[in-house]
Amino acid sequence: MRKVQSAPNRVEQVYAILRDSICDGTFESGMHLVQEDLAARLAVSRQPVQQAMLLLKADGLVIESGTRGLCVAPMTSDNIVHRYQIRLQLDRLAAALVLERLGSKAVGLMQRLEQEGWALIDQGKQAQRSAAAGEAVRLDMAFHSLIYDCSGNPLIAPALEPHWTFLRRVMTSILLHADRGARVWDEHQVILELLLAREAKKVDRAVTAHIVGAQDALLRAIQLRQG
Repeated sequence: MRKVQSAPNRVEQVYAILRDSICDGTFESGMHLVQEDLAARLAVSRQPVQQAMLLLKADGLVIESGTRGLCVAPMTSDNIVHRYQIRLQLDRLAAALVLERLGSKAVGLMQRLEQEGWALIDQGKQAQRSAAAGEAVRLDMAFHSLIYDCSGNPLIAPALEPHWTFLRRVMTSILLHADRGARVWDEHQVILELLLAREAKKVDRAVTAHIVGAQDALLRAIQLRQG
């Protein structure tokens, strides 16, 4: 039996590069992806590109385009709504589970949530003020991942991972958008304060408002781009 290599294999590396190129807008919606060209640009054989494409299709980032082969999936209103319907329920569940665990007087959990949560909010606000959109998105994801982890349910984060990957494509512009920007971090702060105060009903309302607000902002951004 061969030993496991510590470094990512070629498929993982190609997948990560192509995924990030789609998420940061380097590869735009509808762009035709020629596997031979991508292999040449990445200095790899066609095989890892083919396998990476399968992973990207599973993420919903790449779709079949008739006889043209594969292309970058469009960002549509339906895509946003369907993914946020799932995210809303799982984020509410995660918050509710955190409250259950805090209710059992888990001092260590309370300290972790307080220390890491406030640190992420401070860093996120700084990134937003500095217009460091990519970093703000990373910290946004990290804040929600903290709540998923603190929920005690190890299946929530992996269930939401493909949705976060898909939504990264437009979140960068949203976090700097005039009517959303700083509000994201204000809402994170409210959610954290309510969790620490164990205000179950208020937490659920705050999480719902936060997720729905993010969805609506993304929909507006898509409409503006299409317009």
